[in-house]
Amino acid sequence: MSRRMLTMIAGRVLVAAATLLFVSVVVFGATQLLPGDVAQAILGQSATPEAVAGLRQALGLDAPALQRFATWLGGLLTGNAGTSLVSRQPVGDLIWARLSSSLILAGIVTAISVPVALTLGITAAVWRGSAYDRAVGILTIAAVSVPEFLVATLAVLVFAVHLHWLPALSFVPRSATPLEFLRAVAMPVMSLSFVVITQMVRMTRAAVIEAMKAPYVEMAALKGASPARVVLRHVLPNTVGAIANAVALSLSYLLGGVIIVETIFNYPGIAKLMVDSVSMRDMPVVQACAIVFCAVYLLLVTTADIVAILSNPRLRHA
Repeated sequence: MSRRMLTMIAGRVLVAAATLLFVSVVVFGATQLLPGDVAQAILGQSATPEAVAGLRQALGLDAPALQRFATWLGGLLTGNAGTSLVSRQPVGDLIWARLSSSLILAGIVTAISVPVALTLGITAAVWRGSAYDRAVGILTIAAVSVPEFLVATLAVLVFAVHLHWLPALSFVPRSATPLEFLRAVAMPVMSLSFVVITQMVRMTRAAVIEAMKAPYVEMAALKGASPARVVLRHVLPNTVGAIANAVALSLSYLLGGVIIVETIFNYPGIAKLMVDSVSMRDMPVVQACAIVFCAVYLLLVTTADIVAILSNPRLRHA
């Protein structure tokens, strides 16, 4: 691995770390601007001002904002996200219990979406201008125009209300069998995959078409290489970086879509925990969930950048 490649990879990692630090400042500041008071929410509207002030002092909410931010950031760096103001449980335990459920959902969506989207995008690019390419283009444009909440709502109306095939709520008991688990998560997976696939197909198709315009691809075709060999040996190896970025950006849509889908289907994931914590003004949980979402996004994008760097032969052999 060349020195230039190592320098670029280190630069990407440092940029991601700096971005996460900046986001932590924005998240903390934004949560301080949210209306409402957690002490008032815990004690109720009938609580006296003295009782509310005493609870705020007990929870540490009366400390200066800069001091609270320094304490919170120091806790994050040491793996301690604080304590929930409502349940008084460690925030890390609350998030980990829900994060595992969200990771299972995201893993299923990824396992379905990536092969399907890459197949459709690559074949549409290879056969560009054909009826197949036009059909894929029309379907993806139509599908990408439909928001996640509408897809989820239509799925409930069709498969739960009218056909009675799937449950409307994604409640998965601990004693659920594999079949019961698949039935419970079928509609959330369907709703998220629908949006992710359409985004990934369009970006993959564009990346492959751009690579097929390169002179070395034309030279391979003039030498008599078959279309399959041209694609497999010359096009795809040189589009690894672009396809990795397409996959990363498409999967990042899960971060926004999962909030809507988990709320509609009452799926016990981290996004549902964040929504519930916002309604309860449980700021430590909200802040930690937001940092987790940002960290996952930066991990996806940074990984795609590193893959693009490693797949670049000019950097690899410099």
